[in-house]
Amino acid sequence: MDITIRRARDEELDGVGELTAQAYLGDGLLAFEDSDAYLAELRDARRRAELAEVLVAADAGSDEVLGAVAFAVHGGAYAELAREGEGEFRMLAVRPEARRRGAAEALVRACLERGRALGLARIVISSQQQMAAAHRLYRRLGFVRAPERDWEPIPGITLWAFTVELGASAPRTSPANSSSGGGTGGVTDR
Repeated sequence: MDITIRRARDEELDGVGELTAQAYLGDGLLAFEDSDAYLAELRDARRRAELAEVLVAADAGSDEVLGAVAFAVHGGAYAELAREGEGEFRMLAVRPEARRRGAAEALVRACLERGRALGLARIVISSQQQMAAAHRLYRRLGFVRAPERDWEPIPGITLWAFTVELGASAPRTSPANSSSGGGTGGVTDR
């Protein structure tokens, strides 16, 4: 499958928000399920697009949005962990039926390239502990655990931090081996 990475279009933002919310709900990543306060933030892709870069992975043939991610830099409203010279991505989500097709990897690689283009030193991200498939993807792309940067957005919910240095290109893998599956191993990230 050929995938195109591009900025989300204005007319796609409501759908991107719902895609993200449904991925988090479907993967059981919200502590309070459909009453979780974070759900409203996940759905608000319009606000994300105003304050960060919202990128989508689209099917090259149909232009259907398969997944999305928000990219932010230090000092931006969506930067939770990024320090001076760092960027981060959040809310990485891929439709369940589009997983294992390379969309998540393509989105992460786009964030790495965006960071390089901006001259950033590294990318830092947060991830829930149970997201084993996402962690495999991150490790394959050069991310390492940074436990000293783990944090709790709410008491009792610890997010793991990962970083990658941007000095060299991330390792290449084939799209067939990228992305992740559904369930708690699906690719959705804070």
